[in-house]
Amino acid sequence: MISTNLYSSDNNNNSNNNNHIEMSLNLSESRVRAIFRGSDAVCFDVDSTVCRDEAIDEIAKFAGKEKEVMEMTRRAMRGSCSFREALAQRLDLIQPNVQMLKEYLKTHPPRLTPGIKELVSLLHARDIDVYLVSGGFYSVIEPVAKELHIPVKNIFANRIKFYFDGSYAGFDETEPTSSQDGKAQVVAYLKHLQGYQRVIMIGDGVTDLEACPPADAFIGFGGNQIRERVKKESKWFVTSFYDLIEELNRN
Repeated sequence: MISTNLYSSDNNNNSNNNNHIEMSLNLSESRVRAIFRGSDAVCFDVDSTVCRDEAIDEIAKFAGKEKEVMEMTRRAMRGSCSFREALAQRLDLIQPNVQMLKEYLKTHPPRLTPGIKELVSLLHARDIDVYLVSGGFYSVIEPVAKELHIPVKNIFANRIKFYFDGSYAGFDETEPTSSQDGKAQVVAYLKHLQGYQRVIMIGDGVTDLEACPPADAFIGFGGNQIRERVKKESKWFVTSFYDLIEELNRN
């Protein structure tokens, strides 16, 4: 289990963290590009980034609960509940069971964003480690990782729990990705565990943006959904993975 205090403000590296925050805030687009070209690890969000859709919305549609879940999502975005509470409430509405997920996965193969296969292949060819860090679900992301030749051990996502009869039993609340700052926790953990010096976070959402720091740089992605705050606050914002391929090929 990931230690949640690796990136806490009261740890022994507080001054280093403060310096890192200041450096991250002062990054220019050219500096983000340079860090990306020299990165030793890249963390991708999955929903609306690696994949073209939001898995929980698609599962809700499959379960006939689309309208209810959309309303719950709107309420969550207004700040009426925490990230973990919103996740719990939406899953309670959907009640995903083992059979439902099996049928969903059988009929809904991953809809990969154009360019992601080529980008991941290029990163791997340069010995850059690739991770999938998502507030979505491990069982849905595993086929994505396999299609992209990413080791399943490099998936950090939420895990749905089931009773012995296959019915829904909640989700693992100890997974860091079930909390608002979970992606930051994962990046801090990876840097601590692997000793990475230049970690890039790429995603479309606010939780991705807020993972930098501890990520050394953030690249906002708007190829499927454009979140205005992410676009505004990203030092480098792209709408195509081919832009990232082009940047890597400058080396």
